[in-house]
Amino acid sequence: MHSLSAGTINPGESTAELEYQELLERVGRPVRGDYRIAVLSLKGGVGKTTTAVGLGSTFASLRGDRVIAVDANPDLGTLGQRIPRQTESTVRDLLADPAIHRYSDVRAHTSQAPSRLEVLASERDPAAAEAFSEDEYRGVMAILQRYYNIILTDCGTGLSHSAMRGVLDLADALILVSSPALDGARSAGATLDWLAGHGFGHLIARSVVVLSSARPGSSSIDTDQLAQHFLTRCRAVQPIVFDDHLAEGADIDLELLNRRTRRGFVELAAIIADDFGGTGLRRHPPFLAD
Repeated sequence: MHSLSAGTINPGESTAELEYQELLERVGRPVRGDYRIAVLSLKGGVGKTTTAVGLGSTFASLRGDRVIAVDANPDLGTLGQRIPRQTESTVRDLLADPAIHRYSDVRAHTSQAPSRLEVLASERDPAAAEAFSEDEYRGVMAILQRYYNIILTDCGTGLSHSAMRGVLDLADALILVSSPALDGARSAGATLDWLAGHGFGHLIARSVVVLSSARPGSSSIDTDQLAQHFLTRCRAVQPIVFDDHLAEGADIDLELLNRRTRRGFVELAAIIADDFGGTGLRRHPPFLAD
């Protein structure tokens, strides 16, 4: 109408455009200090690492501050394989570096995606990776919190390895990734029960469940009913639809996602950002820029 009328009639932005603009405003909410997000699941193959990279890339591409994802998987995590690799450095190399004084010193140990998301990879040696401890994880966080506003941790599928207690103790929010299937939902429910029984019940109300579709086609499970089940315990539920690009298992490029998948990650980022005024503001020291 605007074009046909040579600009004399301006119907304004559509409802969809206004809704998307509101999402972007939510995603862009400021963080003072650092905000830590743990991404976990008991069941493998449900899109946990994909969710960590997709969410981190969305934050990094839509915000002006620094965002990093850390691989805390003790079993040869694949986080570092989902973006272009710029260094062979790992979490342990960062800890062993005696000269971390500014952002550029940390950046030498990370790889950066086109979205601006940085990734700190895990050890590739199974013996060394298994030994990654809670104290070492805390040491990594003590470094990263000085230079990054949003820190995502891609956890292993187990809950009993040493670093997990540090991950959960330092987390401001949890993302629990599940498939929209009965076995995935049961695993997610078991994770919540474990948190409640091991001193982390306070994180359940700060949890967001992601229903990640790893296969094309609609699920036979009533996802609305599944979402309502989780909403009785968690803060929010966000679906991420199947995407051919994500299913490739290669580098994740936001530009190659279909529209629904990319919108799902923006909605997830907005849900997480709604909590940026919570514990992250009160507990951590202010962000130190170079």
